[in-house]
Amino acid sequence: MDLGIAGRKALLCGASRGLGKACALALAREGVAVTIAGRTATTLDAAAAEIRAATGAPVTTVVADITTPAGRDALLAACPAPDILLNNADGPLPGDFRDWTRDDWIAALDAMMLGPIDMIRRVVDGMVARRFGRIVNIVSRSVKIAQPELGLSNGARSGLVGFVAGLARQTVADNVTINNLLPGIFDTDAQRRHIRGMIDEADGRFDAVWRARAAANPARRYGDPAELGAYFAFLCSDKAGFVTGQNLLIDGGSYPGTY
Repeated sequence: MDLGIAGRKALLCGASRGLGKACALALAREGVAVTIAGRTATTLDAAAAEIRAATGAPVTTVVADITTPAGRDALLAACPAPDILLNNADGPLPGDFRDWTRDDWIAALDAMMLGPIDMIRRVVDGMVARRFGRIVNIVSRSVKIAQPELGLSNGARSGLVGFVAGLARQTVADNVTINNLLPGIFDTDAQRRHIRGMIDEADGRFDAVWRARAAANPARRYGDPAELGAYFAFLCSDKAGFVTGQNLLIDGGSYPGTY
């Protein structure tokens, strides 16, 4: 299928590895000029080299922190008028809410709610004026299945999802859609970090827990980041203009609800 986005420009936050990199790779394969952002130059440069080698597409890199105004300024300086925006940020480590301070909560909100909302604010009017825009936020299935150890993520990501629900209905008539992807377990460094945050790695349980999580999923495996990247690319296509304000699970069937 021709997704109809060759020649478009995309700005992807948190795209130096894992799911974000998979999204950038999927767009580059469709002929999109991608600008990828991350906080670590070496990881970002390695991702850009991998995408260029696989696709031949132009890739611009920006070392920036989306949680800061200066970081968001740098992103838009590198890609001033994106047709596609990906908001993606690692969640905090698991923990107990009794241990979290106000600073912990503010940091979570900056990364997973306020930073993404400000990025949307900065690009959405230009998309409306050009009558094409695709904004996708990678959040988490935790907005539908709250995980007790992920309270910071549950709260902050749910705030972003609630905000998007209102805005997405205001922009779709101008062919600007806003949707959220809700991944379950994927074979990424972030998933390994999550598991290590829940256990004492010194006791040798990591491999057992890793295998058990896959076995407990109806698909009996972890997701491949490329699967999420393909889903993302379709949402960014000119075929997806009637999909907006949706929270789209991609979790191997682990969400137990009917709706």
